[in-house]
Amino acid sequence: MSHRVCPWWLGPLLASPIRRLLFDPEELLRPYIKEGMNVLDLGCGMGFFSLPMVKMTGKRGKVFCIDLQEKMIKGLVKRAEKAGLSDRIEARTCHLSSLEVNDLAGRIDFALAFALVHEVPDKDRLFSEIYGTLNQDGRFLIVEPGGHVSKKDFEKTVSIAQSAGFDAQSDLKIRRSHAVLLRGRQDKK
Repeated sequence: MSHRVCPWWLGPLLASPIRRLLFDPEELLRPYIKEGMNVLDLGCGMGFFSLPMVKMTGKRGKVFCIDLQEKMIKGLVKRAEKAGLSDRIEARTCHLSSLEVNDLAGRIDFALAFALVHEVPDKDRLFSEIYGTLNQDGRFLIVEPGGHVSKKDFEKTVSIAQSAGFDAQSDLKIRRSHAVLLRGRQDKK
């Protein structure tokens, strides 16, 4: 099984404010995240998207941050504490074979996988687990880097997500990326 995971030592670079020149978290996520929501940040790293998500969900919301690497999670927690946001973040490590999110079944309003899916060897399981976390109106945004993921591979990823129960709502234009907004099927119980 061959897979590549972004090395933990790139975490500070990925969390850098300079990255906002390419991807502004608030601008990118504002259409999907509202105050009071429960949000899932998959492959959260050191919190480039997580911390703005916490601000967007407000005092009544919660952001569940999941990463495979303990050092990424430790960096996120440190940054959240420094920003005074740690009370609204739940940071977790997962396993390569599972996100371990069964306790979130039906609780998530919005999930984000930014530059993550291409790193996961078992996409079927990944999408099945994410689908299970979403409530009936939940949405899931996948953004993959155009430089790492071909259009053909991204289309295959979307197809796997659809097999897990998602409907593609819209293809999105995000700088230097492939992106799609997914929604659980409306007949989801």
